[in-house]
Amino acid sequence: MGSKLYELGRYVDVNKVLKYVEKRRHDDGGYCFVSVLDDTNVNDTYYAVKIYDLLGMEVPEKGKTIEFLERAIQPQTAVVAIAMALEGLAILGAKDIAMEHVDIVFTKYNPLEGKFAVGLGGSEEFGTATPLEATYWVVKALSAIGYRFSGEEKEAIRKFVMKFRNGNGYGVKRPTTTMTYQAIYTLHTLGYRPPKSPHFGNCELCGDWGGFTEVPYSLPPYLEPTFYAARGLELQDEAPTCPRRHVWFIRQLQNSNGGFRRSLELGISNFQNTYRALAVVDSMVKFLP
Repeated sequence: MGSKLYELGRYVDVNKVLKYVEKRRHDDGGYCFVSVLDDTNVNDTYYAVKIYDLLGMEVPEKGKTIEFLERAIQPQTAVVAIAMALEGLAILGAKDIAMEHVDIVFTKYNPLEGKFAVGLGGSEEFGTATPLEATYWVVKALSAIGYRFSGEEKEAIRKFVMKFRNGNGYGVKRPTTTMTYQAIYTLHTLGYRPPKSPHFGNCELCGDWGGFTEVPYSLPPYLEPTFYAARGLELQDEAPTCPRRHVWFIRQLQNSNGGFRRSLELGISNFQNTYRALAVVDSMVKFLP
């Protein structure tokens, strides 16, 4: 635990991060990134769990958070949120509880029936989840809890993901960093080995900026594509060109309350941004002296 806190603490204020997260924990075991509100939710709770896990720390009152995430798995819950709850339970050591609720996923997401997320609901990135995003989250969550996809399920998902292949990456109208990573991650997790994509490298900004963009040769950088590009390079066993500059970019995003915003412009902190910022630094430090 100490080594991770020290390692990341050399570049960002991890103690302020921990205070930011802890202040927003509520009695029901859930979290809400707006501390004055009692509107605890799956998204914030998932990212709180991910932050503690990244830092190698135990989630406070873990049993309450397990109960909160299990209660969130309901028929009316969006598939991305269900996937978050399942993965969160796995991280908290409650895979057995998560496995008890696997059937609810397949009421919304069943590749053998051509159902790639019915009633998509909320999204991480786009307002309403795309079927590819839902596929990424479902595959990630079910893999985390130990569910084994059948050969037929894997092939159905692979064919679906490949519909988004677009030039050197993946996307709807053009390849984007987010969708390229989600597609490649899904294929890798299912045991396929797609060719390496140059998209992530084409979106890297060095010089005065740092960070990555959603599409090549554009400005400004944002945290989301920086997170996905860093993960994409890792997945492809590739190194960033200017890791120190990317760490500099992340450092500029930490707000006074300890959380992180998504861009160099003014913006509010939230748990999603905070986890992604820490994850990018964690990814980059291995390339620094």
